[in-house]
Amino acid sequence: MNAIDNRAAIIEAMLFAAGNEGADLTMLANALECSEDDAAEALTFLQQYYENQARGLHIIEIAGMFQLATKPAYFSYIDRLVTTPGASTLSQAALETLAIIAYNQPMTRPEIEDIRGVKSERPIATLLSRELIEDQGRKESSGRAILYGTTPQFLEHFGLKSIEGLPPLPVVEDKEEPAPDLFFDQLNEDWDDSNS
Repeated sequence: MNAIDNRAAIIEAMLFAAGNEGADLTMLANALECSEDDAAEALTFLQQYYENQARGLHIIEIAGMFQLATKPAYFSYIDRLVTTPGASTLSQAALETLAIIAYNQPMTRPEIEDIRGVKSERPIATLLSRELIEDQGRKESSGRAILYGTTPQFLEHFGLKSIEGLPPLPVVEDKEEPAPDLFFDQLNEDWDDSNS
């Protein structure tokens, strides 16, 4: 593999890793430890490769930042994939876990499981993969369990300026305790509305 092929392969990997944020020419050159001219040559080579091959991706430039993106010709297929029933819905377990974390953050998995009364590994994994919750450090106790809290994507998805914007939990009059099932139903409706 010659130098330009090698740099192009590295740039491809870096743009993939950079995701939606992308990378500018200076960032690519610094990471490659080469001149911007050499980085630009490798980037052009990679752009031409994507354009001349039957590939589903191409490289776009937005405000000086380069990104890997899907080609517009394949939009309808991607749209069908992401709008398939079940692709964007959260299970009842995930919604319960999300509500518990949102109102009590930061929380550890054992604390979540104490409230839910069942194991919560899978709902937490789902919420992490959807970037609705994140690792917010470790609890200062034996075992140093991971603390989970909501993300900016959670706020954006539910149209909240801050976590203080969450609606108050309904109260059961005879027990004076929150009625989580009512809130889970509302959260589920909000999730469905925002994905329709």
